[in-house]
Order: sequence, then C-alpha cells, then structure tokens
Amino acid sequence: MKRNDLLKYLRSQGCEFVREGARHSWWWNPSQNKRSSVPRHTEINDNLARKICKDLGIKSVK
Repeated sequence: MKRNDLLKYLRSQGCEFVREGARHSWWWNPSQNKRSSVPRHTEINDNLARKICKDLGIKSVK
C-alpha cells in the first residue's frame, strides 16, 4: 500500500498528525487517545498497515 493512501485513510478516520520522528511520523487518534508511528517509506506492507490501524483503534484499511 502506498504511504499517501494510508495517510489519507488515517485522516478520514479522525486521526491527526503529531510530529516527525527520525524515521517515522507519529499519528494520534484523539477519540481513542491512542498513538502509533508510521514509517516514512513509499510502500508500507499490508500487515503493517493493519497493525497501525489496530494501534490507533480504527477499522483496518482494505
């Protein structure tokens, strides 16, 4: 999955960008008060995308 597609999905689910780390971007779900890091690769493995969604407490991306 492309990173930009995942970020669009996170925004549509109410997640917000927090900050840039060294190699990851940190995202926050204010309704669940959960955080997760998203790597800055152009391609993100589907299993990792599902884990990020699970960490943020949202439905998995399809």
